[in-house]
Amino acid sequence: MSKARILVVEDDKDISDMLKIYFVQQGYEVTVAARGTEALDQTRKQLPSVIVLDIMLPDIDGYEVCTKLRTTLRTSHVPIIFLTQKDERSDRIAGLELGADDYITKPFDIEELRLRVQGAIRRAERESLTNPTTGLPSGKMIEEQLRSLMRRKDWGLLYVGLTNIEAFTDVYGFVAGDEVLRFTALLLGEVDDKLGGPDDFIGHVGGDDFLVITTQDKAAALAEATARRFAEEIVSHYAFKDRERGYIVVKSADGVERQIPLMKMCIGVILSADHEFTDIREITEVSAEARRQACV
Repeated sequence: MSKARILVVEDDKDISDMLKIYFVQQGYEVTVAARGTEALDQTRKQLPSVIVLDIMLPDIDGYEVCTKLRTTLRTSHVPIIFLTQKDERSDRIAGLELGADDYITKPFDIEELRLRVQGAIRRAERESLTNPTTGLPSGKMIEEQLRSLMRRKDWGLLYVGLTNIEAFTDVYGFVAGDEVLRFTALLLGEVDDKLGGPDDFIGHVGGDDFLVITTQDKAAALAEATARRFAEEIVSHYAFKDRERGYIVVKSADGVERQIPLMKMCIGVILSADHEFTDIREITEVSAEARRQACV
């Protein structure tokens, strides 16, 4: 199981340092943002599993941060826990009305905050809102986005898969395999930030399957740039010997060795102008076939 990621948005350095040290010791990955704009920038670069968000910040307040996160498709699912001043009932109500998942008052009990963080992450995973490895939307959120496509006209969908990741995991272990999945999620986000639109959606279907929903005019460029960067950067996940020869050696149960090429990203692209769908199963079938054709 990969580590859950916490983003702490707090301008009081003593508090943020204390939270980072504590949650790292609890086995989480922790990043800190002292300003609201910095927090928004960090969520674009890498989705956190949960955000601990102070209301009082030096630039934009926590309410505005929460609003921007909730109204941006790529971050709308991330659990948010507000840090509020003691007995400020209006702060708590305002935060919950904006879509915060929970709140805790200052001064807070660190053990209580830990339990609230755990609860928020578990609820999101249980409700099939996020993939536990990458933190990207999954399950129900992907289904909702696919259903919305049948009401839209100008869209493009990238269905993304990785070849030979099973062999890679057999040789390098599941931890390395999870790192490849997280790298892929980060790469999709970075490329989309540069070439996509603000309302694009990135999801992790499961295993090594991802999808990106964008507009028709951006789909081809996104697919080309993503596949190119993956090919350039995936080699860093291999040992030097395997990089040099361009393959890994996998031994079967009966001792037979096979040469498996390095991983490659296959992207199937479908456009709304080319299809009419009445059911999300049709979309997934056509997308899967497009991806298979891209790997031929």
